[in-house]
Amino acid sequence: MLQAVADMDLSLSYGKVGVPKQLVIKKDASSISEAVGNVGLKLPLVAKPLVADGSEKSHQLSLAYDKYSLQKLEPPLVLQEFVNHGGVMFKVFIVGEAIKVVRRFSLPNVSMWEVLKNAGIYHFPRVSHAAASADDADLDPCVAELPPRPLLERLAKELRRRLGLRLFNLDIIREYGTRDHYYVIDINYFPGYGKMPEYEHIFTDFLLGLVQSKYKKRTTY
Repeated sequence: MLQAVADMDLSLSYGKVGVPKQLVIKKDASSISEAVGNVGLKLPLVAKPLVADGSEKSHQLSLAYDKYSLQKLEPPLVLQEFVNHGGVMFKVFIVGEAIKVVRRFSLPNVSMWEVLKNAGIYHFPRVSHAAASADDADLDPCVAELPPRPLLERLAKELRRRLGLRLFNLDIIREYGTRDHYYVIDINYFPGYGKMPEYEHIFTDFLLGLVQSKYKKRTTY
């Protein structure tokens, strides 16, 4: 699904949206280091399991600081280049035409000094769960500012068309030190909407809209 974002090459007057450079590893952990070198991924790398069953394991992230430790990872997984983003991500919930955005704490920035100093694989629990809300935190405005609404609307519209989805959410980060360079790091179809503000009203309106649309089609025949 992230490939759909990459194919857009979405660059507008209010921002540019892309995806981090990534690599899918389906098996054979011993070949990960070589595969990473072949495609030119830069350390550190975020490792995400391909399992999408809602379990705790499916939400666990790992950060790899050196290529020699990559063989300790457990495929199938996705490797993404880590992009510094000030420790804050934006969860964008999409229900039909409706869009809601919330802030969540994320992985902190990693300096080049830390990359050279550290080695191994660091595992993180579920990073962006509801308890990690950053909406009321005292944050640097440059980090906390939400992505522009027109950008999110264009992105959601394109993804609805390309993916054929009406119920999904995006995890978006802003590259640290920039104001308008965004990355979509994850897309989830039919996510847990209990975390979304005004969930009940938005979802009810969405379902009613579907019913009314079908009724109108029937009456026109």
